[in-house]
Amino acid sequence: MPGTPHTVSDVMTRTVVAVGRDAPFKEIVQTMQQWKVSAIPVLEGEGRVVGVVSEADLLPKEEFRDDEPSLVQQRGRLADVAKAGAVTAQELMSTPAITVHPDATLSQAARIMAVRHVKRLPVVDDLGMLQGIVSRADLLKVFLRPDEEIEDEVRRTVVSYLSPALSHGIQVSVDEGVVTLEGHVRDTSLIPLAVRLVRGVEGVVDVEARLTGEGARGEGQARGEGQARGEGQGTSR
Repeated sequence: MPGTPHTVSDVMTRTVVAVGRDAPFKEIVQTMQQWKVSAIPVLEGEGRVVGVVSEADLLPKEEFRDDEPSLVQQRGRLADVAKAGAVTAQELMSTPAITVHPDATLSQAARIMAVRHVKRLPVVDDLGMLQGIVSRADLLKVFLRPDEEIEDEVRRTVVSYLSPALSHGIQVSVDEGVVTLEGHVRDTSLIPLAVRLVRGVEGVVDVEARLTGEGARGEGQARGEGQARGEGQGTSR
């Protein structure tokens, strides 16, 4: 079977700086500067995440320092105007916090970041207790996997999984994260499936399938999961 996707717990940072609801404005800024982070979880009790303070939450105080917000600004940016006068994490934080669970896949975490327009996510358990934090940079760590490691996983979890239909004479090579499959297959209809499974291996940048075999129609070349074509030959990239 194909390998289990990496999860947030595999890449998250477990040592996390956080503040309480009553943390003052200046302490929050100092903590961000000291730890070189752009956002800080706000905790209560034994460590339950109740919100997040980001640099965006702090900036209104500087933006409205010299001038009182106009009536239009007050109506259109009520939250920012309120934060301009905030002095504690309780008043500054965005709540409820946008979080993710440790067992979420990296693709799920990336989707949350993209949809909610955030750069990092507190990682919480089922009780909302802080377990770590995951950033965009953390999600990209899978692309640091050595080519040899990716090649080994493709052989074990894709080629072997589709055996014997795909494993007859299949060669696997990886260069800068790009996986190339070459050789003969007994059923070219499986080529798109093979490409899809390889693309699901963590750290894979792209897939090229240069496979020949029975069951193809026409002749040509396709990219990604395109249908293999060719009289007796299927080539997919």
